[in-house]
Amino acid sequence: SNPDSVCLPGTNRESSRTPSPPSSPGMHHESFSIAPLTPSQSPVSRTQRPTSFSVVVAIDFGTTSSGYAFSFSNDPEAIHMMRKWEGGDPGVANQKTPTSLLLTPEGAFHSFGYTARDYYHDLDPEEAQDWLYFEKFKMKIHSTSDLTMKTELEAVNGKKVQALEVFAHALRFFKQHAVQELKDQCPSLQEKDAIRWVITVPAIWKQPAKQFMREAAYKAGLVSPANPEQLLIALEPEAASIYCRKLRLNQLIDLSCKPVANGLASELSINSSFRQAREQLRRSRHSRTFLVESGVGELWSEMQAGDRYIVADCGGGTVDLTVHQIEQPQGTLKELYKASGGPYGAVGVDLAFETLLGQIFGEDFIATFKAKRPAAWVDLTIAFEARKRAAAPFRSNPLNVSLPFSFIDFYRRHRGQNVETALKRSSVNFVKWSSQGMLRMSSEAMNDLFQPTVSQIIRHIDDLLKKPDVKGIKFLFLVGGFAESAMLQHAVQSAFGSLCRVIIPQDVGLTILKGAVLFGLDPTIVRVRRSPLTYGVGVLNKFVEGKHPKEKLLVKEGKNWCTDIFEKFVSVDQSVALGEVVQRSYCPARVGQRKIIINIYCCATDDVVYITDPGVRKCGTISLELDEVDEPSCPKSRRREIRASMQFGDTELKVAAMDVRTSKTVRATIDFLSN
Repeated sequence: SNPDSVCLPGTNRESSRTPSPPSSPGMHHESFSIAPLTPSQSPVSRTQRPTSFSVVVAIDFGTTSSGYAFSFSNDPEAIHMMRKWEGGDPGVANQKTPTSLLLTPEGAFHSFGYTARDYYHDLDPEEAQDWLYFEKFKMKIHSTSDLTMKTELEAVNGKKVQALEVFAHALRFFKQHAVQELKDQCPSLQEKDAIRWVITVPAIWKQPAKQFMREAAYKAGLVSPANPEQLLIALEPEAASIYCRKLRLNQLIDLSCKPVANGLASELSINSSFRQAREQLRRSRHSRTFLVESGVGELWSEMQAGDRYIVADCGGGTVDLTVHQIEQPQGTLKELYKASGGPYGAVGVDLAFETLLGQIFGEDFIATFKAKRPAAWVDLTIAFEARKRAAAPFRSNPLNVSLPFSFIDFYRRHRGQNVETALKRSSVNFVKWSSQGMLRMSSEAMNDLFQPTVSQIIRHIDDLLKKPDVKGIKFLFLVGGFAESAMLQHAVQSAFGSLCRVIIPQDVGLTILKGAVLFGLDPTIVRVRRSPLTYGVGVLNKFVEGKHPKEKLLVKEGKNWCTDIFEKFVSVDQSVALGEVVQRSYCPARVGQRKIIINIYCCATDDVVYITDPGVRKCGTISLELDEVDEPSCPKSRRREIRASMQFGDTELKVAAMDVRTSKTVRATIDFLSN
């Protein structure tokens, strides 16, 4: 290859943070080295192969609750929700079930959802300490910065289990439920190839977390790693966006109301729209099959190409914001700004409640109670959940949270005084003790619990609206389970109602689930996405005196090379069309080489030059296995061309590599979890 070409070192070096001595960078795995053959090619588009499947099953794996829905590809206008769950709470829609998993003391699967929660709750307190109960565990995947296949989760009793096991148990439960229901409806269904599975994840999740969900699905037996295209990872706000396209006006609640003379929104009209929202929600719970428009819904038909809107997906764990623009009348979507958000979901209100209990009864007592009476602690959180859902901004009467008898008893034995005394002595205002054995929380106390989380969400939407690329927003769709909260609805409407129309689909907690089914039926609906990071590989370039730093000099076979150069595949926030492929051609540095390893690096900024720059981290590896070729026409001395391509426009990165000599696609896996 010509002397100016780039050359990749054997990229299995130690961490990019620790430079090797100048004489030997990149020499640890000399056998894996590759050298580029051609300059970087511009992206090419690849059309998706149509897959044959007769049904799409989507699993909305939420922080607080989860569920599944399905649709047959020959009747895509009908979305079937799963059967009602047994053990549902009175007054709470049980179209989803709590994301709660119970394993036996030996670590075997016992139950999931309401069944797990109720069984755990009924165990004898001493016995319960040996059982492994998990809830709200999805957040751990978002918050773990060094997620691997070995990351562990802590059960309520403090014991640890591999996260991959926990997620696989949950997905296997949904698989068995869904397959049984499909077989009841369609006995001739061939489960193995007929089902396309869709799992939802927050758009702000990084690649390792998306890969983690995929690995858990493989472990659960949803699909085989040999057929990866049978499983799609859907981004939650994107799924919601796809569903909102289909809605009729009577399926939407428009929180926007006309201002009155003094410029303030009338509280009355906001209150009546909340009441309307609740009534529509109540009515929609009784049907299990939803019919969607075959084209686009009425709201969409009012829109023109170029119209922009935000989807704020407010779930249990995260708030996930996506900005979309409509591309043409039929409404394929283009992502205008990379997904943003953070851990500001409804769980924040639960944590605030836990802090409040700590202020009243002592943090050490709450910690002991959780450890010694884990089932009763879960009981207390359920009692609070029902009250949390009833909280509204203009409520004057207090909300009562019943304390389990075991809490009252445990406190008396532990502290030698009554719960009532603790409340009187504490500095917490607005919370009183009622003679019926309840914590009586004034509306101010409830507002205080919501305040930090809700204001984080408002601040985040506000920051997004100030971005130059996000001008002229017409609608703000509020979706996800937390969007059912009147507290959040009111705060969002008050803050942004004058800038755009704030709209809530009537079945707001199920929006993502239904949209995920529609995405599974047609994944090409989102045509342009934004890259969340800058991705590239580490290469060697010809060393230029005065331009490259001395410590990057590597002398190899009499030539001067500059090590650690970051060669970009795609830049942060760059628009990438669906199926867009960036290709590079390389050749093995040694004749007869059997394996090539390329390390992939990522960075949150675009001005990166070297893989050792601050903020650059190794985020994956591509391993290429080469077959030996015995062809008389191919002289052994000729180097083989390997054409590596990365496909960016999907919800996950895809990698392929072709051995040009044999036209065989080389097995290429990208691994974000083994670093």
